Amino acid sequence: MKLFKFILKALSFVFVFVIIAVITLYATFLLICYGPSKKARNIFVTTFLETGALKFVVGLVLPDSKVQEIVNSNSLAEMKADVDTELIEVKATEEIEIEEVSGSNFYGTMMIVHDPSKLFVGTTYPFSEYGKTLDELVSEFDAVGGINGGIYQSSANKGGYPMGVVVSKGEIVWNSPNGVGYYLVGFDENNILRIISVSGLGVSGVEELVKKEKIRDAVTFQEEASDANNHFVKLIVNGEKRESNGLGSGANPRTAIGQREDGTVLLLVTDGRGASGHLGATANDLIEIMERYGAVNAANIDGGSSSTMYYKDKYLMTSVTLYYSNSSWRLPEAFLISK
Repeated sequence: MKLFKFILKALSFVFVFVIIAVITLYATFLLICYGPSKKARNIFVTTFLETGALKFVVGLVLPDSKVQEIVNSNSLAEMKADVDTELIEVKATEEIEIEEVSGSNFYGTMMIVHDPSKLFVGTTYPFSEYGKTLDELVSEFDAVGGINGGIYQSSANKGGYPMGVVVSKGEIVWNSPNGVGYYLVGFDENNILRIISVSGLGVSGVEELVKKEKIRDAVTFQEEASDANNHFVKLIVNGEKRESNGLGSGANPRTAIGQREDGTVLLLVTDGRGASGHLGATANDLIEIMERYGAVNAANIDGGSSSTMYYKDKYLMTSVTLYYSNSSWRLPEAFLISK
């Protein structure tokens, strides 16, 4: 009987604690959204809308009309230009550099690969329910390092199946192009970074595109400027920065890829979502960094908890999830760097 009363008291304490925590958290959200700082509100809304499972939080504190207003005032302008391959003249060297980058709300690492032919897409093909961590992919392909790649089915950290289109070493290993705003991001046979829309293309259309443009290795990311996804792809095309309103996006962990005029590849991964007290990088942050490092073309690829970088048997940047602090989420594919 005494044990029962003790357990009942303990459960009551836990219940009260949870209720207080929920009320406090909700009050904090209200303060952010209805307080004096419009910037804090805008970051709160756009950041949560970019998460996979927490988009609903925004709807708990703001009406849909206000949410859409905030999204519209912190978005990227449409960018129709295609990559001009004539602007890139590859002059490869063996050097790989690692540099730290940072901003007011993020820390990141830039890997500078001077030989674009070393970049390729490693996959777990034939795909199954579970993918592999980035270090496993690096080891399996005898690579020196790499970063996470394109959009994929990430539910419950299974990571077994890609989304969109995946091209590895000239072969299309996944061809499902029917999502909203899909872009192919990767390299052609001349080692030039390409950013190509596959919207409206069926399976046969993708096959024709890959053959025509001589795509050798590529993944897919998504361009969608609504509160349903808040994804974006193009950052810089032919030396022109993408125009933006406000922050351009929310603040989150990011992975981006770019290329200089001499063919050098820029691989950028940033932290966020509370890691080291950081919210993360915005679209404007990525554009500014890629411009500073001399990118002629640059694209945002899959970010959030997927963002990770591995080099020489060590994670330089990892998933923000605590229990993957020295690993990565399981992935179906990744951009790898050959030795």
